[in-house]
Amino acid sequence: MGFRNRRGLVAALLLGMSTALPLPAAALDDAQKQEFGAFIREYLLANPELIEEMSQALEIKKEAESRVMAQAAISENREAIFNAPEDIVLGNPEGDVTVVEFYDYNCGFCKRAMNDMVAMLDKDPNIRFVLKEFPILGPDSLAAHRVAMSFRTLAPEKYGDFHIELLSSDVRATEAHAIEVAKSFGVDEEALKQGMSDPAIDQSIRQTYELANALGISGTPSFVIGDEAVFGAVGEDALLAKIANMRQCESTVC
Repeated sequence: MGFRNRRGLVAALLLGMSTALPLPAAALDDAQKQEFGAFIREYLLANPELIEEMSQALEIKKEAESRVMAQAAISENREAIFNAPEDIVLGNPEGDVTVVEFYDYNCGFCKRAMNDMVAMLDKDPNIRFVLKEFPILGPDSLAAHRVAMSFRTLAPEKYGDFHIELLSSDVRATEAHAIEVAKSFGVDEEALKQGMSDPAIDQSIRQTYELANALGISGTPSFVIGDEAVFGAVGEDALLAKIANMRQCESTVC
């Protein structure tokens, strides 16, 4: 087989690999498979940039699959995502667009996202912002979130300020530190500790883990807006653009 023809088939093979399109089994006999195996290896060594292109194509494909999976999960779990009774709502409870954030008190990028949240709520009085307690960064995080969830029951009207204070702190969020922050808002320590043992806290955290798993969320911060899961601290402008699209066409992408 000529080199030109082999190059063409190599290109087809690589395209198939990057887009997961199978080549028919009868297209090559055993001798040709062996020949092309050696040729493809040689070709890739001589053109390593193709590996990067294939990796990028695979990443795009995975992102598309993740979006489809998240859309299905949002559709199936809409009430638990947007209207769980145990979640705190900041901003306008009757707002026309809801943003849901999954966060961890020891997440550095969540601190940046918190500033975005504050700025967004200052600029737009019609955003409904839901906070999902999602402790994934170890025992300290879990303990700090337990304190926060107990605080939420005892003083829900102060939770927004407590949340900002704890998340913006330069001190690692632990049970002890979270309790000190809670006490600064006038909440009794013993009542906090009693509330931390409430089985409803475990149930709420389990539900959030299950939702995150269904949505493909494995890190913080992550957001849900409309029918889209948004991963990472994407910034105020990106979130506001999605909110504007929701108002325009009821989708994050118009």
